[in-house]
Amino acid sequence: MALGDKLSDLKSRLAFLLGALVVFRIGSHVPVPGVDYDSLRSVFAEGSSGILDYLNLFSGGALSRASVMALGIFPYITASIIMMLASYSIPWLEELRKEGEQGRRRINQYTRLFTVPLALFQSYGFAVGLEGLEVVETPGAAFRLTAMIGMLGGSMFLMWIGEQITERGIGNGISLLIFASIVSGLPVAVGQLFEQVRLGTYGPFTVIGTLLFVAGILAVVVFVERGQRRVLINYAKRQVGNRMVGGQASYLPLKVNMGGVMPAIFAYAIITFPTTILAFSSAGGSEWLRDLSAYLQRGTPLYFLMLAATIFFFAFFFVSLVYNARENADMLRKSGAFIPGIRPGEQTLSHLEKIVSRLTLIGAVYITVICLVPEVLFSQLSIAAIFGGTSVLIMVVVSIDFMEQIQHYLLTHQYGNLLKNAPGANKK
Repeated sequence: MALGDKLSDLKSRLAFLLGALVVFRIGSHVPVPGVDYDSLRSVFAEGSSGILDYLNLFSGGALSRASVMALGIFPYITASIIMMLASYSIPWLEELRKEGEQGRRRINQYTRLFTVPLALFQSYGFAVGLEGLEVVETPGAAFRLTAMIGMLGGSMFLMWIGEQITERGIGNGISLLIFASIVSGLPVAVGQLFEQVRLGTYGPFTVIGTLLFVAGILAVVVFVERGQRRVLINYAKRQVGNRMVGGQASYLPLKVNMGGVMPAIFAYAIITFPTTILAFSSAGGSEWLRDLSAYLQRGTPLYFLMLAATIFFFAFFFVSLVYNARENADMLRKSGAFIPGIRPGEQTLSHLEKIVSRLTLIGAVYITVICLVPEVLFSQLSIAAIFGGTSVLIMVVVSIDFMEQIQHYLLTHQYGNLLKNAPGANKK
């Protein structure tokens, strides 16, 4: 395929991605029937800084509009997490995981099916909560059933869009949907921040300090995400015919934050699942539900403790999924490469595992600090969640990954074109 055809394919992929995001944004404005939206907007305006503020952020404002996409992609993410954990603990799922591509497809199919009850459960809590907030025009079983069917359809449609973006577009579809949700709320959040200055709620120095702090987070995230631990590798000399080949030195690059943004997304998905139900069910519910919901609200010590613990867990769990130290050690041994001072085989495996464990610990601490420190500060000032470290982390990491995907796509096809035009190449 000629380079022009490859560029045309890249343009079509980018066009598909753009079209999918436009459809997603249009869908986030499709309302659930029977809700008084003016009353709902006033409830969110009065009750910002809670966990619902974060849910609204990650759904692109769909939650505050009671859209059919109010649940966002989180039911699918939660189902994916549960299935991944199950594939390491349930024997028959573990056998499927080891079957390669076919097993992965079966597990993905089970994940889609498991998304349905999770979405129904969350949508029921959402419908009951809307009735408790007294923003439903005609409460009752008919409204709850309508809301559950509508939001289930919205979540499944988002799941399908995310998979289509991954397959036919560029980048990870789930991450790009969350990225689009956050970016869509950025202009409104900046406008609200300056409106608060005009009303006298915040002073100009508070706004300047907030923007400088966010810029500092941005710089730290970019610096760490581009950071690598380069492991020195030497290639043994060997004789091929009358020539000696090998003896060169190279590096095995290992990212400082090998888990990327997924540990933070997984942590919020796990935390928001029970807290969403509690936040809505406590409205007009029993006193113990309201007390439990208050303990788990954004800004409480229990919320921060749960968030830190889940980020640490998923940082180590996700790295164990994406990086196989034994596979890398075997690859080095088969190619005649070795780490200076380390014997090939089990010693190389142990050395790589030690390096990856230390990098994962650094990455887990880094993600936890980036996510929690801005939240602790901004929750005291009731500043919008979009200025928090989690939002900046997701936007930066997804942007970097997206650009790397495009560069890799172009380099791969340019390399293939060079091989095709090389002297002695078999041309047809």
